Amino acid sequence: MSAIVLDQVSKTYGGRAVLAPTSLAIAKGRFVALVGGSGAGKTTLLKLMNGLSTPTTGRVLIEEADIAERPGPELRRGIGYVFQEIGLFPHMSVAQNIGITPDLLGWPPGEIAARVDALLDLVALPRDVAGRSPAQLSGGQRQRVGVARALAARPSILLMDEPFGALDPVTRVALADDVRRLHETLSLTTVMVTHDVGEALLLADEVVVMADGEVLAHAPPRDLLAGHPDPVVADLIAAPRKQAERLAELARG
Repeated sequence: MSAIVLDQVSKTYGGRAVLAPTSLAIAKGRFVALVGGSGAGKTTLLKLMNGLSTPTTGRVLIEEADIAERPGPELRRGIGYVFQEIGLFPHMSVAQNIGITPDLLGWPPGEIAARVDALLDLVALPRDVAGRSPAQLSGGQRQRVGVARALAARPSILLMDEPFGALDPVTRVALADDVRRLHETLSLTTVMVTHDVGEALLLADEVVVMADGEVLAHAPPRDLLAGHPDPVVADLIAAPRKQAERLAELARG
């Protein structure tokens, strides 16, 4: 069963096409990475999946239902979304940030508090951060809170837009590993936008390569590493391989 289906979806802004007609199916339970340069259409594609942007043509299906027939707020409460800039509310505590969607859905306070504690455990944060403000946390901790908030209402789908982009390399690797663990533990369908091709190859079950508003490839990492006829795809995949080869040479001395 496909969790997300894009059926000949396109997007035009001010007469300029930013996404060509695109069809894409993401199976339930898969971790999919969208990669490509700036302006490739990755974030546009992601926003179409949860109704933050409306397609110019085509339709988007979430678990076989056309999202055009569902109210936007209702749809988005069932889909977790993690932003690159995190977007935590500065005037709210960590607990209030995590619990905002359950609160909007009318969960009892005790259930929200229990969910906040459980999520802090899941994203590997000490429970005593619950009363702090976002400004008192490190960048990595704030991003973990962002992931916890996205998971608060128990969504089956998690969308992430460059979630690790502003983090230092050590924190980035640790959080990426934890996100993959959460994906498996919670049986999520995860779609992540990233500029880091190596990260996509290591984390994802499938990689979608985009350029100039078009999907050039959609395949498992092993297949892409084996070679691809499109030179843009081949060059993109070759970059992390060259880095790995150089590191191996340095290690050998």
